[in-house]
This record gives sequence, structure tokens and C-alpha cells, in this order.
Amino acid sequence: MDLVTQFNSAVNGNVASLGSFRPELALTFGTLLLFLADVVWRKSSARRTVMTGFALAVLAATAVLLAAQPAAGELLYRPSLFNRMLANDAFASFFKWLFLAAGALTVSIAAAGKDFPSDRIGQFYALLTSIVLGLFLMSSASDLLMMYMAIELVSMVSYVLAGFRKGDRRAAEASLKYVIYGGVASGVMLFGMSYLYGLTHTTDVMRIAQEVQNLGLGASAATRLTIVLAIVFVTAGIGYKVAAVPWHMWCPDVYEGAPTVFTAFLSVGPKAAGFALALRFFYTAFAHPAAVSGLAAAVSGIPWTAVVGVLAAVTMTLGNLTALSQTNMKRLLAYSSIAHAGYTMMGVSALSEMGKQSVMLYMLIYLVMNVGAFLVVILVAESTGSESILDYRGLSKRHPFAALALAIFLFSLTGLPPFAGFAGKWYLFYAIFERIPGEGGGWYAILALIAALNTAVSLFYYVRIIRAMYIDQPYAPPTPIKAPVFYQLLLGGFSVAVLVFGVWWTPMIEWTRASLQISRG
Repeated sequence: MDLVTQFNSAVNGNVASLGSFRPELALTFGTLLLFLADVVWRKSSARRTVMTGFALAVLAATAVLLAAQPAAGELLYRPSLFNRMLANDAFASFFKWLFLAAGALTVSIAAAGKDFPSDRIGQFYALLTSIVLGLFLMSSASDLLMMYMAIELVSMVSYVLAGFRKGDRRAAEASLKYVIYGGVASGVMLFGMSYLYGLTHTTDVMRIAQEVQNLGLGASAATRLTIVLAIVFVTAGIGYKVAAVPWHMWCPDVYEGAPTVFTAFLSVGPKAAGFALALRFFYTAFAHPAAVSGLAAAVSGIPWTAVVGVLAAVTMTLGNLTALSQTNMKRLLAYSSIAHAGYTMMGVSALSEMGKQSVMLYMLIYLVMNVGAFLVVILVAESTGSESILDYRGLSKRHPFAALALAIFLFSLTGLPPFAGFAGKWYLFYAIFERIPGEGGGWYAILALIAALNTAVSLFYYVRIIRAMYIDQPYAPPTPIKAPVFYQLLLGGFSVAVLVFGVWWTPMIEWTRASLQISRG
């Protein structure tokens, strides 16, 4: 095939891919329209309402186009897009729905809150939709270059939004630390990707799988070492996105300094995208065919499942132990987020279909309970001007419904029945228990024990907040907290969801099971 024919084939493939790329196109042009609308309505008194309507319309249009995507087996379905740069599968669609939900909730909460003044809220919405676009690409990326560009799109805009509040030293510090850590992680990841390309002569994840299998059969010691280094470097980039140890240092300062609305989004959106990227990368490039021991076999017998398990154990332990001494709610939830990244990594380490499903299920549940917890933080901070746990004393008297909702979310984050968090953790543990009878089962038994002990530790600092709300006496006479009706409706919806899905898991299980398919080109 000559160069002209190859070029024409690539162009035709890209044009044909546009039909399955409509949700991403809606986000792209929607972001540009939001920037334009922000200029047009700059002096309008209804600017906040108009820009909120525009942002929700962009997300709604994206949702409609996503729902209309051809499914596998239909005539117009394409398993890969743009010459295998992006995958078009049920796995990516599942995470895209999560990102749209997170984006819509963030827009709605920001519109009712005080974090963003009316003269800047249009910029926030435009930047937020561009992050959602990056998250879409992260969940679909099946090429090293696309993985890197998607991560950078999310990261670059996140740096801006972390320091979005002018004149706030904490926000400036958070943004600067985010940039420094993010730049180092991106550089290290790109270095690892260059090694993989040098060894395999391709950036296509599926072709990397085949090449690494071949290299593992009779590779020299130097080649094996290079593969190990490449995987470690790429893992550093992904670990940075999910705030796994030892790439977590940015997380507490960024969570504390960023606007709380964006912190809530940051705790669920990019984290879920990071795990989607990790599952696609490790379950294809280093676990092909997707057997339970594929990852270890692909890299000359190195027990990568145990390595990921060790990272999971260290991440959840450090997150929980450090959260014990926190007095700021946002910092406490930041270390809690690190710990939950460790729990979720158990599913990745299982390297099985159940492990993959457990990660997807946990991210779905985590979206509801963590955004709900941050919504109470926003409510209290807007009323008291404080994020200290001491100011949650007597909350049960000042706003009984908010206190009850936060207690529900915290018990769910712990993983206690009958809350939805229990369902998520049950599946993570079940994925580990499945592996105990097989080869290397001792590693999984130890990991399950460490996770159980960490769950007990987490209960201590979550209950400390509940004690402050219901038992500890406030320093000053309690004054009622007035919350917007919309906040209370959201809290009610989140609380009901956590309670209902704690005893009725079937819809979530069926959805995640139907979304396990990862396209292999």
C-alpha cells in the first residue's frame, strides 16, 4: 500500500469516526459558545441565570447525543475511532455518564452557591465543560499519545480552576503546588511512554500488548528492566490523577485551597477518569489475553498484581492515618479521598472481570456520597465562614437535616450497612476474595486484612464529625443555619439514593455488568 493510499484511508477513517464522536463535538463547540456567551452577556443582570442555562444545555445536548450512540452490533457502530486513537465501547460510555452527572451537579451547586461571583461564573462553566471533554477522552483513549493529551487537557484547566479565586493566598498556593506536582508527574509519564514506544515501535495500546508479550518470552535482562521502568513511570502519571501514594502530595493543599464546588468535582471526576484509564491500560497493554495472571505473565513473571496491591495498601493506610489528626473538613475529606483511592485500587489489583466491575460500581457510589458530603461542607462554610470541624458542633440543632444527611454520607463512606458504600466495598472485597484460593492468594489475603483494618480506622475520624454534630456543645449559642431550598433538595436526593442503593443493588450491578466490554480494536 503506497503512501497516498494510506493517507486517503486514514482521512476516510477519521471522517467516518465523526459520527460516533458527536458527544465530544458537542462539548467542544459548547465550550466555545460558553466563552462567547460570557462576553455577550457580560453586563446583563441575568448573567448568572443565562450562563447556568447555557452550561446545563451543553451538558444536556451531550447527554442526548451520548444516549443516541450506536451500540455494539448495530449497523453504524464503530469499535474504534480515529485510526484506533479512541475506543468506542460500553466501558467508556459508563464513565462518560458519570462525568456528565458530576458536571451537571457542579454547575447546579455553583449556580446556587457563593464560591463564584456572577461576573466570573461564565468562565468557570466554560472551563468546567472543557474538563468534562478531557475526562471523556481519558475514558476512551486507547493510544499513548491520546492518553497523554487527555490527561494534560484535564490537568491544565484544573490548575486554573484550583487558583480561580483572586486574592486568595490559599488558592494561589494550591494552584502552584498542583502545577509543580502535575508537571513532574506528566513528564515522568511521558518519559515512560517514550520507553514503551522505543521497545514496541507503536503507541497503540493493543499492539503494545502483543509486543510486550513477545518481548517477555525471550527478552534480555536490560529489556526487562526497561519494561519495568516504563510501567513504573506511566503508573506515576496515572497515580497522580487518582491521588495514590506516593503521588498524593498535591491533594490536601489543592482540596483546601480550591473553591469547594470545584473540590467536590475534583474528588470524583478526574479520579474516576484516572481509574478508567488505568483499567484500560493495564487490562489491555499488560493483560492480553485478559486472564487473571495476564499482567504478571506479560512482563516476564514479575508479580504486578502484588505490586498494585502493595500500592493500594500503602495508599489506604496513609490516607486514613493522616486523616485522624485533621481539623479542617476539606483536608480531612482530601485524605479520605486518598484512602478511597487505595480501596478502589484493590479492584485494579484483582485483575479480573469482577475487579473491573467493582471499580466501576465503587466510582458510581462514590460520586453520590462524596459530592453529598462536600455539599454539606459548602452549606456550613457559606453560613459560618469556616471549614473547621469545631464549627460543626451543634449542627444537629442549627440544621438537623444537614446533620442527618452528612451522617448518612459519612457512614456510607465508611462502608457500613445498610448504606450504598457497603455495596461498593463488598464488591471490592469480593474481587479480592476470589483471588485468594489461586496462585499468589496469600498477597490478596493480606490485602483484604489491611483493608478491613483501615475501614475500622476510618470509622474513628468519620464518627468524630458525627459526635461534633450531635454530642459536643458549641462554643457559642447555636444559631439556625439557613440553606437554599435547592441545597436541601439535593441533600435529600443524595441521602435517599445512598439508603435505597444500600439495600437494592440490582440496577447498579446490571448497569456495570453491561458496561464491562473494553474494545480491543
